[in-house]
Amino acid sequence: MAVEEPATCELLRHGRLEIQGRLVEASNATLFCSVELDGLSGECVYKPVRGERPLWDFPDGTLAGREVAAYLVSEATGWGLVPPTLLRSGPFGPGMVQLWIDEDADEVAQLVDITHPSEVRDGWRQVLRAQDPDGDPVVLAHADHEQLRRLAVLDIVINNADRKGGHILRDPDGRVLGVDHGVSLNTDDKLRTVLWGWIGEPVGEAELERLGEVRARMEGDLAERLSEHLTVKEVHAVSTRIDRLLDTGVYPQPSGDWPAIPWPAF
Repeated sequence: MAVEEPATCELLRHGRLEIQGRLVEASNATLFCSVELDGLSGECVYKPVRGERPLWDFPDGTLAGREVAAYLVSEATGWGLVPPTLLRSGPFGPGMVQLWIDEDADEVAQLVDITHPSEVRDGWRQVLRAQDPDGDPVVLAHADHEQLRRLAVLDIVINNADRKGGHILRDPDGRVLGVDHGVSLNTDDKLRTVLWGWIGEPVGEAELERLGEVRARMEGDLAERLSEHLTVKEVHAVSTRIDRLLDTGVYPQPSGDWPAIPWPAF
């Protein structure tokens, strides 16, 4: 099912979930499900709240709501960078349900990669130099891609603490999408991402204009919808981060108070 189909959210919200398997590499309980409603069917990820692993810096039982809040912010920008995501009851109780994206690993490698320094693609932005387990030099780098730039802006706004390369997908139409936003929207600065390639560069005028529109909605309906999933302070922090980005107009550098890159990077 295409991400933009109007019936997608209706299917995810009211369809019958049937568990098909589990994504065993995920930190929290992450179940792959089929979903069916009135002859319409699709696939989704279901993360029950009861399967969330306790974290020292995020309140228990809030990760699913943070995923939904990240989707709401993405939708407010109009960039469509997060697959349809909502809260609903499932086989193991309340949880986050998100449209499954059939990704092409080779396509994702065209966006973010760890490679030998001599093999970094022309025009790519280098983020980190390191050594592999054999002691050979490697570089973490990513493409200079418009949708990646917008995803980096979204991550700044939602204070994403876990933008791994593996959390960046490309759907069959080539559209760039971000997933796994459970550890986002904290009040403390926790931005960790592989997309640091534009530090100090101007954010595009179109992106800043759209952020201004999102900021205006933070005085009304968007803040109200976010408050269903976040605390008052966390909602206010979204506005503060947008204000800061509008004021500086550039992609920020790491704060130095928190590891800047998630590891492993994929």
